[in-house]
Amino acid sequence: MARFSGNILALAALPALAFGGAAHAQDIDVGEIVVTPNRTPTDKTKTGSKVEVVTKKEIEEKAKPYILDYLTLVPGVHVASPGGAGQESSVSVRGADKKYIKTLFNGIDISDPTSTQVQTSYQNLLAGGIAKIEVLKGSQSTLYGSDAVAGVIGITTLGDVAPGLHHDILLEGGSFGTVRGGYSLSGASDTGKAAFGLYGVRTDGISAADSRFGNFERDDYANLTATFAGEQRLNDNLSVFGSGLIINSAGEFDDSGNPPVDNLFNDGRSTQKAGRVGFNLDLLDGRFQNTVSVHHMDLDRDLHLVSMFGPFDANYHGTRSKLDYQGSFQASDWLTVQFGGDYEGQVAEVTDNYGTDTRDSFELAGLWGQAVLTPVENLTLTAAYRHDDHSTFGGYGTYRFTGAYLLPSSGTKLHASYGTGFRAPSLYELYAPFGTGNPALLPESSTSFDIGIEQRFFDGALVGDVTYFQLDTENLIDYSYATFSYVQLPGVTKRNGVEASLRWMVNPWLDLGGAYTYTRTRQPDGLTRPRIPEHDFALTATVRPAEKWTATATAHAVFNVTDRISPSFGTFLDVPLDDYLLIDARIAYKPTEATEIYLRGENLLNQRYQLVSGYGTAGAAVYAGFKASF
Repeated sequence: MARFSGNILALAALPALAFGGAAHAQDIDVGEIVVTPNRTPTDKTKTGSKVEVVTKKEIEEKAKPYILDYLTLVPGVHVASPGGAGQESSVSVRGADKKYIKTLFNGIDISDPTSTQVQTSYQNLLAGGIAKIEVLKGSQSTLYGSDAVAGVIGITTLGDVAPGLHHDILLEGGSFGTVRGGYSLSGASDTGKAAFGLYGVRTDGISAADSRFGNFERDDYANLTATFAGEQRLNDNLSVFGSGLIINSAGEFDDSGNPPVDNLFNDGRSTQKAGRVGFNLDLLDGRFQNTVSVHHMDLDRDLHLVSMFGPFDANYHGTRSKLDYQGSFQASDWLTVQFGGDYEGQVAEVTDNYGTDTRDSFELAGLWGQAVLTPVENLTLTAAYRHDDHSTFGGYGTYRFTGAYLLPSSGTKLHASYGTGFRAPSLYELYAPFGTGNPALLPESSTSFDIGIEQRFFDGALVGDVTYFQLDTENLIDYSYATFSYVQLPGVTKRNGVEASLRWMVNPWLDLGGAYTYTRTRQPDGLTRPRIPEHDFALTATVRPAEKWTATATAHAVFNVTDRISPSFGTFLDVPLDDYLLIDARIAYKPTEATEIYLRGENLLNQRYQLVSGYGTAGAAVYAGFKASF
């Protein structure tokens, strides 16, 4: 059974407001202001980079437990999980998997330095208490450094908070022995605001290895997450902020193979603790803004598995420490100059009973600058450059240009971006034992661009967008089944496609939404990249048929996706996965203004499908819940 290996500790830091840069409490307007494109609050209509926003309202209307449940419906994003809850999930943006995505939780980089690649364990991120999710697409290494090649996902727990103290309670139970609950406390005054959340989930789960192959042993999962975020203004020029996160998770998993098989003994536990503290200093009547912050993340994982070779026990301990400065100077009404620098160190330690203990580290420092120009009314341009210095690979430069032009009379917005990026090999890719690591690897380099048009009708009630994107990666690092080690694919790996989205607030009782993504991927050898669907459709509808009733439904369909397996020693094979259509729905009733009861159904068509070859997915499921605010 899943159980926790540690205790939730007291969180002492006051949290950060922005995803990654300077932000001030009075500037945030969720739904119209975005932070990730320029690392500072920006009117979304003035951003040339494509950014999607999942609002608190959408999270509450769907009431699903995991952040992955919301990311999978975002245009250009695909999620593939090898089994049920808690299994290591693959997330891709525009055909590039999660090692190319920078993820910031209340401004903290939460990726794992001990993983095979430096990437985030999205399966452990609960949606309880989340105020907003931003998905910024395209190469963003210029503002965010290495790994932000496909984009940036920014998650915050601190949105608009009404004055006074507020309490929110959630209880839910349902299929697969699932129970979840949570509590949020938030408050605001004239000079600051803060939010604390404690959420957990426990489920018996399903068999990670597909039951159609004779696997019926369930793999359970449990998660307890605490978050804390806020900012306090001390005077007209100075404010302090901080954020904290603790995730304690545990779960079981099955043996990999072709196909995977049940294992009664494999389990893993993880404790992740992260914090960020800093201050904002405004000078020259607010024209010169400065933000200084210090980050630290500590992740401790224990892995226990039993195989034909005997038991394997390992502990993975990774840390990241970072110092960050960001400045912004409004030189004139049409020019703002942003600039900054950061320094971080990563350490990965692995100890196991096979005697292959390792301790590896690297340091990375960067300087960047960006000009934000409005040369004529309704035209916003940005130009940015960054130089990074890696302790192993030396210096590397990246740049980015964006443009947005708004035609207010017609409600048309033209937007485009072009950027370069790089990803340094992870410590595991370089130094993994048993010959898996390859110290000869070099950083990947990439270029990306997108261009699109957004059209608004009926005073913004109907918004549509169509965007073409392309991402080219040179010397991509991949795992070779022939050499059982990491190698570089000489040449350029190409990803391109089209994203289309539509949001229509038809009237006060009906909201409609839709998204479609076409993605084409090609390696230099002509093969497609695994687990990237060619066609991805999502439809949503929210209906308020009566004053106290709300019904929400989603349909998600995926076509033409393949996975890559190793059917025999030293070989690989690309296998097609079945197309699927998932229908989810939720109906809620509010007995009072402060309480709500709901019934939620998932996979109502009881589709039998796989997201990863050989691994199971949940059938039809029903959950009942209760929420209260006071």
